[in-house]
Amino acid sequence: MKKTIIASLVLVLLNCVVTAQNKIEKWDMFEITLNGSSAGNPYVGTTLIARFSNGENVTEQEGFYNGNGNYIIRFMPDKEGTWNYVTTSNKSELNDKKGSFECIKPSSNNHGPVRVSNQFHFKYEDGTPYYPFGTTIYEWPFQDKKAQQQTVATLKTSPFNKARFLAVPPYKDRYIEGPLKLTIFPFEGDNKENWDFSKFNPKYFRKLDSCVVQLKNMGIEADIILFRPYDKGKWGFDTAGQEVNRRFARYMVARYAAFRNIWWSLANENSFMKSMNDEDWDDLFKLVQ
Repeated sequence: MKKTIIASLVLVLLNCVVTAQNKIEKWDMFEITLNGSSAGNPYVGTTLIARFSNGENVTEQEGFYNGNGNYIIRFMPDKEGTWNYVTTSNKSELNDKKGSFECIKPSSNNHGPVRVSNQFHFKYEDGTPYYPFGTTIYEWPFQDKKAQQQTVATLKTSPFNKARFLAVPPYKDRYIEGPLKLTIFPFEGDNKENWDFSKFNPKYFRKLDSCVVQLKNMGIEADIILFRPYDKGKWGFDTAGQEVNRRFARYMVARYAAFRNIWWSLANENSFMKSMNDEDWDDLFKLVQ
């Protein structure tokens, strides 16, 4: 009998929220982590949405799978006070999970996300003017640790307040052999012959998370380029098809939209991606707008 009770308690605990803050700043990122099954393919077989409410402010945010049975929902509150949330999922262990947190006044260096102001200008959500002065660090996420640290050190002493970079590596010889050889990619697999475009690689995106956070901590907007035509027929990332493109865009939005410093660049030199037409791009725009 005791063993049955203990086993039942273990199952209950496994089905509960693992991590969720009790208090965060306005425009910061609230994160819920849930334990669930890793069986099958969670990337295509699971729906997970959380409904957040604070008085009349109600919004829904899609969650994403982060590997090892962990499911995450990220949300950026835009109103101070108590927020309540409840999850909806087709998986019982992720469904109807409820909680609340307190959203407090933002700190002095937290001005919120950048918005368009009077059609031709920009300002932060709190009204502070934003004058974009950007640079490109296209391949920063794919460099070695030393180069990444040098980039951060340079940005810290620079006047730049926006940095643009690729979400997916371009095909180059230095990423195939040598000290910069890539060993993790956005999708499961390591070459064109064994990619599984239906499964993302959480380890890859955790590294990308770190890049976005480092820029946020420096007050720099992270301008992420989702698609690019630089595979040269080698990896096949830019010819994977619209179903894969849509799944990738949704995953990126679910994972990064709650960061207040995120900007979306849908593509770089999209005219060279001959396998896609205007309707395809319009479809993707709707997913990130």
